[in-house]
Amino acid sequence: MKIEQIYTSCLSQGAYYIESNGEVAIIDPLRETQQYVDKATADNATIKFIFETHIHADFVSGHVDLAKKTGATIVYGPNANTLFDCYNASDNEEFKIGNITLKALHTPGHTLESVTYLLIDEKGKNHAIFTGDTLFLGDVGRPDLAIKSDLSEKDLAGILFKSLRTKIMNLDDSLFVYPAHGAGSACGKNLSKETIGTLGDQKRSNYALRSDMTKEEFIKELLDGISEPPQYFSKNAKLNQSGYTELDKVLKNGNIPLSLNEFDTTAKTKKALILDVRTQKDYIESHIPGSIFIGLNGSFAPWAGTLISNIKQPLLLVVPEGRSEEAITRLARVGYDNTLGYLNGGINTWIKSGRKYDQLTSISPFEFEKRSKQKTLSVLDVRKEGEYDTMHLMLDGLQNFPLNQINRFTQLDAQKTYYIHCAGGYRSVIAASILKSNGFLNIIDIAGGFAAIKKTNLNLTESTCHSNL
Repeated sequence: MKIEQIYTSCLSQGAYYIESNGEVAIIDPLRETQQYVDKATADNATIKFIFETHIHADFVSGHVDLAKKTGATIVYGPNANTLFDCYNASDNEEFKIGNITLKALHTPGHTLESVTYLLIDEKGKNHAIFTGDTLFLGDVGRPDLAIKSDLSEKDLAGILFKSLRTKIMNLDDSLFVYPAHGAGSACGKNLSKETIGTLGDQKRSNYALRSDMTKEEFIKELLDGISEPPQYFSKNAKLNQSGYTELDKVLKNGNIPLSLNEFDTTAKTKKALILDVRTQKDYIESHIPGSIFIGLNGSFAPWAGTLISNIKQPLLLVVPEGRSEEAITRLARVGYDNTLGYLNGGINTWIKSGRKYDQLTSISPFEFEKRSKQKTLSVLDVRKEGEYDTMHLMLDGLQNFPLNQINRFTQLDAQKTYYIHCAGGYRSVIAASILKSNGFLNIIDIAGGFAAIKKTNLNLTESTCHSNL
């Protein structure tokens, strides 16, 4: 028996490859499916089942493509109601993979069709649970993402409480827990950085598994502080339920080097958004006017999904050399399939043509400190509310304007000069690029973000205040 977790840091997502005696099961695959086929080929094995723990909202699963490539059966929990062929497992139904068994435990609550898969080894012993978004390390799945459910988030939280206590907590402490996500995922509030644990550890440390917790306490704690889900979640869920364009076609249509004239013409005729995916340093130094920045060196796909409101938006890319396929693939992971090409030669092609390019003003935190002592500045802290509440600058003119809310820029004054920072410099440049592309001409980035600001003599404070928005 072989169990391999295939973890993708950008999405904080874990897929699983399970092999026994020449047969393979894949759990919650990513959209780029060839990696699973290659692993099975190397093991001289056949992919027999594709198990989905639920209809995912935070990424587009590879289930449909992988089934087409391999003939494997897609398995969901009860009443998944997909628009493609799949098998809906009954509660406690067992599936043989070589010499091992996967038992589907219906654990609704995160979504109504959610299942946990219990792995029973060659000796008939319970070995591990693949919990999807039902149980994370340190947390449980948020109960507000179900598709077309007449139930409220409180109703689903109550259902999750029952699932955990009747299907999960009565299992042996020694079981390994393999969740679908780790820290950084928006599918929960307090996920651990660890991605593999044991059930016993979770019973002792996970707030949601306290044995003395009442249903009412569980619902209150689960819903307290839960953030609004990113706008692309519901769109990804629909794609996972209905099907999508094959990734190979998305790459064929999008991974096209364009001359400057082709790039220009496409931008105008297709009303394409120019997305610059280089580093923030590169973007600060030179970028195409009107382009927005979301760099490949950060949580690229989740931020693209959060900030580009139209999932069918035509996109043109400015990419580092050799990374166009990576950018298109990572966009497709969250359903953004309409990339039309990239500028051949990148920003250098643009500059060498003599065309106007923009720069973003960026100053050191020490220069910012100097200016802040001379007069009151308008400052945007684009970190999350929780980060802001923990510690922030103590300045008049400061407001918390989290990056995920930056498209509400109409609440800002386009005539003002705004100084902008995040934690380390990535998110602030994203925010600055979006504001600049919408007519905010006086944006100044504070290099290095809050981590660098803390090295100055500026006053900092802890707070329990929340965003103004």
